[in-house]
Amino acid sequence: MPLNEEQNSDSDSSRLSESTASSSDSEYSRQSFNSDSSSKPSSPASSPPKVITFDELMAATRNLSNWTLAHEIAVNANFCIKHEDYPQNSFAGTVKQIVHKAFWDHLESELNEDPPEYEHAIKLFEEIKEILLSFLTPGANRMHNQICEVLDTDLIRQQAEHNAVDIPGLANYIINTMGKLCAPVRDNDIKQLKATDNIVELLRQIFHVLDLMKVDMANYTIKSLRPYLWHNLVDYERTKFQEILEETPSALNLTTEWIKESIEDELSSISDESSSSPGADSNSKPIISPTLVLNNGYLKLLQWDYCKTIPETLITDEVRLQELREKLNQLKVIACVSLITNNMVGAAIVDVPDFADQLKRISFPLLEGMNKKSFDLKEALNAIGVQICSIVNKSLSERGLPTLSEEMQSNLMGQIAHVVEKNNPVCSLIDKRIQLFMRSLLALPSFQKCMPTMPGGLSVIQTEIEFLGSQYASIVNFNKKVYGPFYANILRKLLFPEAAMEKTEAETSSN
Repeated sequence: MPLNEEQNSDSDSSRLSESTASSSDSEYSRQSFNSDSSSKPSSPASSPPKVITFDELMAATRNLSNWTLAHEIAVNANFCIKHEDYPQNSFAGTVKQIVHKAFWDHLESELNEDPPEYEHAIKLFEEIKEILLSFLTPGANRMHNQICEVLDTDLIRQQAEHNAVDIPGLANYIINTMGKLCAPVRDNDIKQLKATDNIVELLRQIFHVLDLMKVDMANYTIKSLRPYLWHNLVDYERTKFQEILEETPSALNLTTEWIKESIEDELSSISDESSSSPGADSNSKPIISPTLVLNNGYLKLLQWDYCKTIPETLITDEVRLQELREKLNQLKVIACVSLITNNMVGAAIVDVPDFADQLKRISFPLLEGMNKKSFDLKEALNAIGVQICSIVNKSLSERGLPTLSEEMQSNLMGQIAHVVEKNNPVCSLIDKRIQLFMRSLLALPSFQKCMPTMPGGLSVIQTEIEFLGSQYASIVNFNKKVYGPFYANILRKLLFPEAAMEKTEAETSSN
């Protein structure tokens, strides 16, 4: 019963007379999770390679669908199902419109016959009955019995044989019942139903409102499940992924490559440091921190090319990570523009009130969609440069000071436009400082309590980058909780292959 707690009133209380919403919460939770609870261990177990059948592949696909859906419901407070229809001018929309019109026209012609033909109408009432029953919560026995009694198909068919079917009366009962079961947002739709006189049009509109009520019910169920899902999400996702791994042994290949690349980057970094240190022992085996390897891997996701497949263990957060990367790219450009402007005309803007806020108000709309291939970043930067020169000149003029010369304006706009170039020194500097901040954030034991020191040059975007950083750290920390055991197995094999081999041989001999 999709009712918002904030909107409950005395007039709404009658809708809960059959069963309270709270009782449905636990019932939905039980129904949704009893089938998913597994005796399988929550930590990953090794599985020998095997040939995958089509049925096993389809089972893995279903697991993946359930896994990603559960994750989305739990972590995305705005997740909901929307009622969507085909656009009327589309081919599918036109076909649907023609088919529906033909059906309702045929129904109208049947009811206008002498005597009327009721068979199609009876089938509609039977379908409406099933939909209404699906809205009832467990325990709503009185309303269940009443619906079955009033919309008794056998009784209606007997009445039809004697041309005694009270279709307006049945429709009126259906509308009143819908009014008791619907969400408050549908009250106006129910009023419109009561004002419809044509019986065929009324039945058509009843089905339309019932479709909307189905969506409301689904969203209410999602809202009810969210706290339970969130509380159990770590074990649920780990178990689901383990099931996928058992059916598809290659389900960690991309994740393994992702971690392997991070290890190679770390070894390369250690090698560079050793070569620059004369006293370093080149024969000693480097010690690599697994945590550092993982964090470096997570940092790569902020610069990931999302045209290629993301590691399997991060699929559920791919969209969020991609959005973070895109927003960080916007912030990086703004920080670059701010640094260039301060370096070139810092004295001229020192007294400009809220220059940083003005810069962001100008830049964000102009940089909207900058990650699309069709976006012209250079054109956007030129527009930003023009606006900055205008702000600076206006401020200087108001204070009775000489405005920027044509040469100075040209140089400033040119430097801003050069941000688009590959390996631009200002852009590289800002990028490194953003990476430093994010790296520091991942190293904190609790980022909710305090934020790392903001590196120089990022003050203009401090509020925005701290907000994005919190989102990013939340995604990373949750991912570590769920997939930590899988990552540990991969890291053990890659960093300590001898120990992993000995463990495997010991397990084989004991079996």
